[in-house]
Amino acid sequence: MKKLKKTVAILAVTISAGFAFAGIAHAQQKTMSIGTGGTGGVYYPLGGAVANVLSKNLPNVQATAEVTGGSVDNLKLIGTGQSEMGFTMADAALDALQGHDKFKNNKVPLQALLVVYPNRMHVVTVEGTGIEKMADLKGKRVSTGSPGSATEVMAFRVIEAAGLDKDKDMKRERLGVAESVNAIKDRKIDAFFWVGGIPTAAVTDLAATPGIKMKLIDHGELAEKMNAKYGKLYSASTIKAGSYPGYDKDNSIAEVWNLIVTGDKMSNDDAYTIVKTLVEKKADIVAVHKEAQSFSLDNQRQDRSPIPFHPGALKYFKEMGIGG
Repeated sequence: MKKLKKTVAILAVTISAGFAFAGIAHAQQKTMSIGTGGTGGVYYPLGGAVANVLSKNLPNVQATAEVTGGSVDNLKLIGTGQSEMGFTMADAALDALQGHDKFKNNKVPLQALLVVYPNRMHVVTVEGTGIEKMADLKGKRVSTGSPGSATEVMAFRVIEAAGLDKDKDMKRERLGVAESVNAIKDRKIDAFFWVGGIPTAAVTDLAATPGIKMKLIDHGELAEKMNAKYGKLYSASTIKAGSYPGYDKDNSIAEVWNLIVTGDKMSNDDAYTIVKTLVEKKADIVAVHKEAQSFSLDNQRQDRSPIPFHPGALKYFKEMGIGG
């Protein structure tokens, strides 16, 4: 009987210790929210791939990709502590860091984890609208992107550099890329702005629609004028022929780099581990979207990010022989 009591007591101690250990393990479980964008863009599938890679490779981390309006929303979510990380365009991030424009009196303390890929501005129309060049947007129905997006930030700057007034010269809608594609198919708008990776699923859908001939409007020459006002954020680039179904000529555009950023709460160890994992497991992310090819060490240059790199990220870059 004594022996039995002793065994039961030992068993009870073992079980309670097990529960206590489970409690500690559970307490260490980190949930990590990653702000992305709308489902028709590139941030969302890329963010899902990033979340999967982090959840799979980091013990006790459960990362999730959140559907949002885009860069501006993501930066605000970081500012309020609702997201740990977010995708953003460099121009919107700089506004948030300095408290300008949509972040007036609302600075967000930001640190860059990774320079990811260049975002290309698409100025999209279809045959039959009479739009051949930027000046032809005058008097047209134009979507400049959803309210929480960096598409809207950059669209306003492109329109301004083209010598147009976003409020007086066009009937402006504020639609995400998927909604813009549906609206242009239904002839409810004549053109739309979208800044994203290549290819963007919703734009591919428009280009592949029978009976519609998609056109992309050249505007690369405006990058210089935008930089003169907003700082060296933009560069002239090209959406190459063949990037979209049936689209057989190069399109001259303005582009800006995308970043993954965090606030000022992430530890150096966490930042180091996250950046190391994303760079080393890049192939898993490329399998979801080819823009992740740019998640490479040679792109981790401070001149591509107006946001200072997190010390944890810099530690990893230094180990890999990159100056940051």
